[in-house]
Amino acid sequence: MRIRIAAPLALAAATAVAGPLLVTAPASAATHKGGLHLGKIQYDSPGKDTRSNASLNAEWVDIHNNGKSKLQLKGYKLKDNTGYTYTFGNYTIGAGKTVKVHTGKGKNGSGHVYWNRGSYVWNNTGDKARLIKPNGKLQDSCSWSKTGKGVKNCH
Repeated sequence: MRIRIAAPLALAAATAVAGPLLVTAPASAATHKGGLHLGKIQYDSPGKDTRSNASLNAEWVDIHNNGKSKLQLKGYKLKDNTGYTYTFGNYTIGAGKTVKVHTGKGKNGSGHVYWNRGSYVWNNTGDKARLIKPNGKLQDSCSWSKTGKGVKNCH
């Protein structure tokens, strides 16, 4: 009899202690810190993967600056799990602006830069994008699995 009474009491006590923690954790996990971060990733180019430049450029990563001032991105790196790395040259992103890093070839301009690759970077079955500061520290990361639909909203 003691076991039957003690178990429900222990469960009720554990729930009372853990309950508030479970309620507040998702709210704090959903908040997003300011500054430079990965936004949206089109990791599976729409349509058939033909390796055409148009198809390669339909695979991209948005990097967003939600800070209050412009940022110089020279030396920032974008990496995948394999180690493919795009390193930013002299590029300034404005406050509240986004730059799209396309996999294929093209001419860099306002809001768009090109990796100039002839093959895809991001794995459709799962991968992780990392934005790394010039000093080597991780700024942000975003991962996905094969259950996605080709696009990942990172934040």
